[in-house]
Amino acid sequence: MQRVCFLLKVRQDRLIEYRQRHTTVWPEMVDALSACGWHNYSLFLRKDGLLVGYLETEDFAAAVADMEATEVNARWQAEMADFFEALDGQRPDAAMRPLTEVFHLA
Repeated sequence: MQRVCFLLKVRQDRLIEYRQRHTTVWPEMVDALSACGWHNYSLFLRKDGLLVGYLETEDFAAAVADMEATEVNARWQAEMADFFEALDGQRPDAAMRPLTEVFHLA
């Protein structure tokens, strides 16, 4: 099982709405994430907008590719793109760059 952690930056002026949107994630989005192999998926948001994402999956590249193929993900990413800084024209899910794990206490 791969443990994946990534960082994104939420715009300061959109923090409240970003939090609100994640209190009611669309059920079909949650179902798609699970079906595509995203497990123990968590998002953590700091006051300055730093977003830390964590998930576990058998194959991160496959999990991302499977999500990219879903219609619900395309809709979700289109709705969420304006919340983020420095995407350079990418969708938020395409801007996720996994961090290198340097220590793990099992």
